[in-house]
Amino acid sequence: MPADQSRYPSPTRVAAMMSDRRTMLKGMLGAAGLAVTPALLAACGSSGGSSSNTLTFGSNGSDAVPKSAYAALANGFQKSSGLTVKTNTVDHDTFQKNINSYLQGTPDDVFTWFAGYRMQFFAGKGLAHQVDDVWNNIGGNFSDAVKNLSKGTDGHYYFVPLYNYPWGVFYRKSLFAAKGYQVPTTWDQFIALATKMKADGLIPLSLGYGQGDSWAPLGTFDFINLRVNGYDFHKSLMGGQQSWTDPKVKAVFDTWSQLVPFYQDGASGRKWQDAAQALVSKQTGMYVMGSFVAQQFTNASDLADLDFFLFPEIDSAHGQDAIEAPTDGFMMSARPKNSDAAVKFLSYAGSADAENTYGAVDTSELAVNKQADTSKYSDLRKKGVQVISEAKYVTQFADRDSDPGFISNVVEPAVSSWLGAPSSTGSVLSQIQSQKSQYFTS
Repeated sequence: MPADQSRYPSPTRVAAMMSDRRTMLKGMLGAAGLAVTPALLAACGSSGGSSSNTLTFGSNGSDAVPKSAYAALANGFQKSSGLTVKTNTVDHDTFQKNINSYLQGTPDDVFTWFAGYRMQFFAGKGLAHQVDDVWNNIGGNFSDAVKNLSKGTDGHYYFVPLYNYPWGVFYRKSLFAAKGYQVPTTWDQFIALATKMKADGLIPLSLGYGQGDSWAPLGTFDFINLRVNGYDFHKSLMGGQQSWTDPKVKAVFDTWSQLVPFYQDGASGRKWQDAAQALVSKQTGMYVMGSFVAQQFTNASDLADLDFFLFPEIDSAHGQDAIEAPTDGFMMSARPKNSDAAVKFLSYAGSADAENTYGAVDTSELAVNKQADTSKYSDLRKKGVQVISEAKYVTQFADRDSDPGFISNVVEPAVSSWLGAPSSTGSVLSQIQSQKSQYFTS
């Protein structure tokens, strides 16, 4: 579902005040932007010029599965076009932290990025090239909702989508069956289940938000806000239209605090992948995460045992009507060295063949191309398609639905601090609100 852009400040208006989520390595930022060493820029950008037969591709798919999937897609393009793809893969978190400087330095011809507000931010800063010509070729492959997610605020296309994925509460079917656990649909049932797991000697909830993964708990924040206050309030809060000291926001953290006793100890020093491994090994019972968690289930039998349920209802007025389903894909840098090859690559990336090629390797993601072959989808992927299609509201995730700098530099560290001291809700929310004006002028 497209974001309600009327709730957001124009990216061009806030560009001078904003920096991308994870754009800044803490303590290295000045008002002008990120100070990056030449070596780091070289690692993030393309090196050397591109010949007419070469396309450079900047990828954040550094984990084994997406790295292999992007390689397969690049190989498919090379075979169909006769062109050569030079892929520059950078650690996912490093790529995000340095995206602003990367795009202002020597970026690759095309690069991986995110739909909606995250794309519009850089399009509005003039750091991406419009791709209307590409959409003349691929437009029939996508729904109107996906098309809207791919447009800048000026009405031009800047993004070619590849996949989306649902967030939910993931669990092992065999563990639930062995213990007699029932999937909860309400908050009270959810808390009761976590209590029972703890009594059974099981850690109820995986959690890891250390080492650059401070984004991870925000999925839980989003869900609780959506369930407690509804879609409209959530979107307006993310868009800077609501105060973080509003009692409705306090209610979110008060509700969330009920989950804190059920999390893994040491979450502040754990990466999300390590938290996922606890679910794989059945040390934990549940994990609020995106379906990309399936990438950590490398054994086929473990993967077949993975399932998820919708985040439970808290207020019946909102039920379970909203789901997080971020959309990932590709953009073209503002001044590509090989624009012709970039257009050809993005046209291929928007084809069913590219979608099928990528999805055959990364089976945790869901095709957004209407022509893609989903006949071989696992039950888990089919369920993902179903819940997204049935949702009344679809959100993109906290940092994709808001000013990325605000989320990265203010909300993420505040939430991390709060998770270590849930009684600090009032001071944490006051801290967030006091810094909000640096990013939102309305």
